[in-house]
Amino acid sequence: MPEHTLGAYLRAIELGADALECDVRLTADNHLVCVHDRRVNRTSNGKGPVSSLELAQLERLDWASWHTAPGDPEEPDRDNGRLLTLRRLLDTVRDSPRSVSVAIETKHPTRYAGQVERRLVQMLDDYGWSRGQDGAPPPVRVMSFSPVALKRVRRLAPQIPLVLLVERRLRHRYRDGALPRGVETVGLDVAIVRRHPRYVERLHAGGRLVHVWTVDRTADVELCVELGVDAIITNRPRHVLELLGREVG
Repeated sequence: MPEHTLGAYLRAIELGADALECDVRLTADNHLVCVHDRRVNRTSNGKGPVSSLELAQLERLDWASWHTAPGDPEEPDRDNGRLLTLRRLLDTVRDSPRSVSVAIETKHPTRYAGQVERRLVQMLDDYGWSRGQDGAPPPVRVMSFSPVALKRVRRLAPQIPLVLLVERRLRHRYRDGALPRGVETVGLDVAIVRRHPRYVERLHAGGRLVHVWTVDRTADVELCVELGVDAIITNRPRHVLELLGREVG
Protein backbone atom coordinates (compact mmCIF):
# COMPACT_ATOMS: atom_id res chain seq x y z
CA MET A 1 0.00 0.00 0.00
CA PRO A 2 1.17 3.61 -0.50
CA GLU A 3 3.53 4.80 2.22
CA HIS A 4 2.34 7.10 4.99
CA THR A 5 -1.34 6.63 4.17
CA LEU A 6 -3.94 5.89 6.81
CA GLY A 7 -4.90 2.68 5.04
CA ALA A 8 -1.35 1.36 5.29
CA TYR A 9 -1.27 1.98 9.04
CA LEU A 10 -4.72 0.48 9.61
CA ARG A 11 -3.63 -2.63 7.72
CA ALA A 12 -0.49 -2.93 9.84
CA ILE A 13 -2.62 -2.78 12.99
CA GLU A 14 -4.98 -5.42 11.61
CA LEU A 15 -2.05 -7.71 10.78
CA GLY A 16 -0.76 -7.51 14.35
CA ALA A 17 2.12 -5.03 14.25
CA ASP A 18 3.27 -3.93 17.70
CA ALA A 19 4.11 -0.40 16.62
CA LEU A 20 3.84 2.04 13.74
CA GLU A 21 6.62 4.22 12.34
CA CYS A 22 6.22 7.59 10.67
CA ASP A 23 8.26 10.54 9.46
CA VAL A 24 7.02 14.05 10.20
CA ARG A 25 7.60 17.42 8.58
CA LEU A 26 6.25 20.87 9.33
CA THR A 27 4.12 22.68 6.77
CA ALA A 28 4.37 26.38 6.01
CA ASP A 29 1.42 27.01 8.35
CA ASN A 30 2.79 24.96 11.26
CA HIS A 31 1.06 21.58 10.86
CA LEU A 32 2.88 18.27 11.30
CA VAL A 33 2.29 15.91 8.39
CA CYS A 34 3.46 12.37 7.72
CA VAL A 35 5.70 12.74 4.67
CA HIS A 36 9.11 11.13 4.23
CA ASP A 37 10.76 13.24 1.51
CA ARG A 38 11.65 16.90 1.71
CA ARG A 39 9.71 17.44 -1.52
CA VAL A 40 6.28 16.06 -2.39
CA ASN A 41 7.24 15.10 -5.96
CA ARG A 42 7.87 11.35 -5.44
CA THR A 43 4.84 10.44 -3.34
CA SER A 44 2.14 12.75 -4.68
CA ASN A 45 1.01 14.40 -7.88
CA GLY A 46 2.36 17.76 -6.70
CA LYS A 47 5.71 19.52 -6.65
CA GLY A 48 7.76 21.47 -4.15
CA PRO A 49 9.09 21.24 -0.59
CA VAL A 50 6.65 20.32 2.16
CA SER A 51 7.93 23.26 4.20
CA SER A 52 6.88 25.76 1.53
CA LEU A 53 3.29 24.48 1.22
CA GLU A 54 0.33 25.03 3.52
CA LEU A 55 -1.82 22.17 4.81
CA ALA A 56 -4.73 23.05 2.54
CA GLN A 57 -2.44 22.88 -0.51
CA LEU A 58 -1.05 19.50 0.55
CA GLU A 59 -4.51 18.11 1.20
CA ARG A 60 -5.52 18.84 -2.39
CA LEU A 61 -2.83 16.49 -3.68
CA ASP A 62 -3.24 12.78 -4.46
CA TRP A 63 -0.95 10.71 -2.21
CA ALA A 64 -1.92 7.21 -3.32
CA SER A 65 -2.73 6.59 -6.99
CA TRP A 66 0.96 6.92 -8.00
CA HIS A 67 1.53 3.62 -6.20
CA THR A 68 -1.05 1.47 -8.00
CA ALA A 69 -1.16 0.89 -11.73
CA PRO A 70 -4.49 0.21 -13.49
CA GLY A 71 -5.51 -3.40 -12.90
CA ASP A 72 -3.20 -3.82 -9.93
CA PRO A 73 -4.82 -6.40 -7.58
CA GLU A 74 -3.38 -4.72 -4.49
CA GLU A 75 -5.94 -3.44 -2.00
CA PRO A 76 -6.76 0.22 -2.78
CA ASP A 77 -6.02 2.94 -0.27
CA ARG A 78 -8.98 3.22 2.08
CA ASP A 79 -8.51 6.95 2.60
CA ASN A 80 -8.72 7.83 -1.10
CA GLY A 81 -5.17 9.16 -1.28
CA ARG A 82 -5.68 11.80 1.38
CA LEU A 83 -2.69 13.38 3.09
CA LEU A 84 -2.11 11.96 6.56
CA THR A 85 -1.50 14.45 9.33
CA LEU A 86 0.27 13.36 12.48
CA ARG A 87 -2.82 14.20 14.52
CA ARG A 88 -4.96 11.78 12.50
CA LEU A 89 -2.35 9.06 12.95
CA LEU A 90 -2.18 9.65 16.70
CA ASP A 91 -5.98 9.53 16.87
CA THR A 92 -5.79 6.15 15.15
CA VAL A 93 -3.25 4.86 17.68
CA ARG A 94 -5.31 6.19 20.59
CA ASP A 95 -8.51 4.59 19.28
CA SER A 96 -6.93 1.29 18.24
CA PRO A 97 -8.76 -1.79 19.57
CA ARG A 98 -5.44 -3.05 20.92
CA SER A 99 -2.34 -1.41 22.32
CA VAL A 100 -0.05 -0.02 19.63
CA SER A 101 2.88 2.36 20.04
CA VAL A 102 4.25 4.80 17.50
CA ALA A 103 7.80 5.75 16.55
CA ILE A 104 8.03 9.29 15.18
CA GLU A 105 11.03 10.47 13.19
CA THR A 106 11.60 14.20 12.92
CA LYS A 107 13.22 14.94 9.57
CA HIS A 108 16.25 17.22 9.30
CA PRO A 109 17.67 19.44 8.00
CA THR A 110 14.67 21.74 7.69
CA ARG A 111 14.17 25.48 7.49
CA TYR A 112 12.15 25.28 10.73
CA ALA A 113 14.90 23.66 12.84
CA GLY A 114 13.79 23.24 16.47
CA GLN A 115 10.24 24.31 15.78
CA VAL A 116 9.54 20.76 14.58
CA GLU A 117 10.37 19.23 17.95
CA ARG A 118 8.55 21.96 19.88
CA ARG A 119 5.39 21.43 17.85
CA LEU A 120 5.68 17.66 18.24
CA VAL A 121 5.98 17.79 22.02
CA GLN A 122 3.05 20.21 22.20
CA MET A 123 0.94 17.73 20.25
CA LEU A 124 2.00 14.79 22.39
CA ASP A 125 1.04 16.87 25.43
CA ASP A 126 -2.48 17.08 24.00
CA TYR A 127 -2.71 13.28 24.19
CA GLY A 128 -0.99 13.00 27.57
CA TRP A 129 1.86 11.17 25.85
CA SER A 130 4.78 13.42 26.66
CA ARG A 131 5.24 11.64 29.98
CA GLY A 132 4.72 8.18 31.41
CA GLN A 133 1.64 7.15 33.36
CA ASP A 134 1.39 4.70 36.29
CA GLY A 135 5.01 3.69 35.87
CA ALA A 136 4.66 2.90 32.16
CA PRO A 137 6.58 4.85 29.51
CA PRO A 138 4.68 6.93 26.93
CA PRO A 139 3.32 4.93 23.95
CA VAL A 140 5.59 6.96 21.66
CA ARG A 141 9.27 7.28 20.93
CA VAL A 142 11.01 10.01 18.97
CA MET A 143 13.73 9.18 16.47
CA SER A 144 16.18 11.28 14.53
CA PHE A 145 19.50 11.15 12.74
CA SER A 146 20.22 14.48 14.44
CA PRO A 147 21.60 14.34 18.00
CA VAL A 148 20.67 18.02 18.30
CA ALA A 149 17.02 17.23 17.55
CA LEU A 150 17.01 14.49 20.19
CA LYS A 151 18.57 16.88 22.69
CA ARG A 152 15.70 19.30 22.08
CA VAL A 153 13.12 16.59 22.81
CA ARG A 154 14.97 15.51 25.96
CA ARG A 155 14.94 19.09 27.20
CA LEU A 156 11.24 19.58 26.41
CA ALA A 157 9.95 16.15 27.51
CA PRO A 158 12.56 14.10 29.41
CA GLN A 159 10.34 11.01 29.73
CA ILE A 160 9.87 10.38 26.01
CA PRO A 161 12.14 7.53 24.85
CA LEU A 162 14.66 8.64 22.23
CA VAL A 163 16.23 6.73 19.33
CA LEU A 164 19.38 7.82 17.51
CA LEU A 165 19.22 6.68 13.90
CA VAL A 166 22.43 5.61 12.18
CA GLU A 167 22.79 4.71 8.51
CA ARG A 168 25.44 3.47 6.07
CA ARG A 169 28.42 3.54 8.43
CA LEU A 170 29.15 3.74 12.13
CA ARG A 171 30.30 7.11 13.37
CA HIS A 172 33.56 6.79 15.24
CA ARG A 173 32.14 8.36 18.39
CA TYR A 174 29.49 5.61 18.71
CA ARG A 175 31.58 2.55 17.86
CA ASP A 176 32.19 1.64 21.48
CA GLY A 177 28.43 1.60 22.19
CA ALA A 178 28.24 5.14 23.61
CA LEU A 179 25.20 7.23 22.72
CA PRO A 180 24.27 10.88 23.32
CA ARG A 181 23.07 11.75 26.80
CA GLY A 182 19.50 10.65 27.44
CA VAL A 183 19.42 8.28 24.45
CA GLU A 184 19.09 4.60 25.32
CA THR A 185 18.20 3.17 21.91
CA VAL A 186 19.97 3.12 18.56
CA GLY A 187 18.15 2.57 15.28
CA LEU A 188 20.53 0.88 12.87
CA ASP A 189 20.37 0.63 9.11
CA VAL A 190 20.21 -3.11 8.39
CA ALA A 191 23.30 -2.69 6.17
CA ILE A 192 25.32 -1.79 9.27
CA VAL A 193 24.02 -4.88 11.08
CA ARG A 194 25.09 -7.07 8.17
CA ARG A 195 28.61 -5.60 8.19
CA HIS A 196 29.03 -5.29 11.97
CA PRO A 197 26.85 -7.91 13.69
CA ARG A 198 28.97 -7.78 16.85
CA TYR A 199 28.05 -4.13 17.29
CA VAL A 200 24.60 -5.29 18.42
CA GLU A 201 26.24 -7.36 21.16
CA ARG A 202 28.35 -4.36 22.19
CA LEU A 203 25.27 -2.16 22.49
CA HIS A 204 23.37 -4.76 24.48
CA ALA A 205 26.33 -5.18 26.82
CA GLY A 206 26.07 -1.47 27.57
CA GLY A 207 22.38 -1.77 28.38
CA ARG A 208 21.23 -0.21 25.10
CA LEU A 209 18.27 -1.26 22.99
CA VAL A 210 18.74 -1.95 19.28
CA HIS A 211 16.11 -1.30 16.60
CA VAL A 212 16.89 -2.20 13.00
CA TRP A 213 15.45 -0.80 9.75
CA THR A 214 14.38 -1.50 7.04
CA VAL A 215 14.17 -5.27 7.44
CA ASP A 216 12.22 -6.73 4.51
CA ARG A 217 14.34 -9.69 3.36
CA THR A 218 14.00 -13.11 4.97
CA ALA A 219 17.75 -13.39 5.54
CA ASP A 220 17.79 -10.03 7.34
CA VAL A 221 14.88 -11.02 9.58
CA GLU A 222 16.71 -14.23 10.49
CA LEU A 223 19.90 -12.27 11.24
CA CYS A 224 18.03 -9.86 13.51
CA VAL A 225 16.43 -12.74 15.38
CA GLU A 226 19.81 -14.46 15.78
CA LEU A 227 21.33 -11.26 17.17
CA GLY A 228 18.40 -10.65 19.52
CA VAL A 229 17.58 -7.13 18.32
CA ASP A 230 14.80 -5.42 20.25
CA ALA A 231 12.66 -4.18 17.34
CA ILE A 232 12.40 -4.85 13.64
CA ILE A 233 11.12 -2.05 11.39
CA THR A 234 9.77 -3.29 8.06
CA ASN A 235 7.66 -2.44 5.04
CA ARG A 236 6.38 -6.04 5.06
CA PRO A 237 4.67 -6.63 8.42
CA ARG A 238 2.83 -9.78 7.30
CA HIS A 239 6.04 -11.38 6.02
CA VAL A 240 8.01 -10.54 9.18
CA LEU A 241 5.25 -11.60 11.59
CA GLU A 242 4.92 -14.93 9.82
CA LEU A 243 8.68 -15.51 9.98
CA LEU A 244 8.54 -14.75 13.72
CA GLY A 245 5.79 -17.32 14.17
CA ARG A 246 3.28 -14.69 15.21
CA GLU A 247 -0.42 -14.91 14.51
CA VAL A 248 -1.32 -12.65 11.59
CA GLY A 249 -4.69 -10.92 11.36
